[in-house]
Amino acid sequence: MFRLIPREEKFFELFDQQAAHNVEAVKVFIELIANWNRESPLFHRLQDIEHEADITTHEVYDKLNRTFITPFDREDIHELASELDDIVDIVQSVATRMQLYHVDKTTDQLKLMAGILLDAAVNVRKAVAEMKNPEKSRRVQDYCIEINRLENAGDRALEQALSKLFDGKPDPLEVIKWKEIYEGIEYAIDKCEDVANIIDSILVKNA
Repeated sequence: MFRLIPREEKFFELFDQQAAHNVEAVKVFIELIANWNRESPLFHRLQDIEHEADITTHEVYDKLNRTFITPFDREDIHELASELDDIVDIVQSVATRMQLYHVDKTTDQLKLMAGILLDAAVNVRKAVAEMKNPEKSRRVQDYCIEINRLENAGDRALEQALSKLFDGKPDPLEVIKWKEIYEGIEYAIDKCEDVANIIDSILVKNA
């Protein structure tokens, strides 16, 4: 349909950049915990990614303030950008906490949860990449369903991690540290599901 004033489509490009930052951050986190070292330069790489993600998010907000016609509701654009930005923030925060808490080694449970988070972040990026194509809404919904499944898997992994954490007579300080670390990663997985729910809502509104 002809439009006198075209919609600003660069939002989709910026969303894709945000989703890419999230995938990159999780990959760096997985590399960090696979070769754990509290002095690793990967901490700085995570900080750089988080900074780059913030710049992209602010670019979305700035464009939203200056754009007359948007591809979908302004409130949804703001909420989607905010939730996407939260993912990389949480990952970077968990890594920093592990450093500050003087964690000596990582666990198989953390690696499992980080792997689930990576799968969720990859599916978020796939969903975001197809949002601009109305004819692919079914595929986007499939990605969202997969993200929901991964969130459930994350819940189960957290339960298993906490159960193992409380085996025997654990050191209370270790319990406090690891409970926060595990719950941080699970929270990032939850954020991926929040993004999927927003995308699903946008699809319904614009069907």
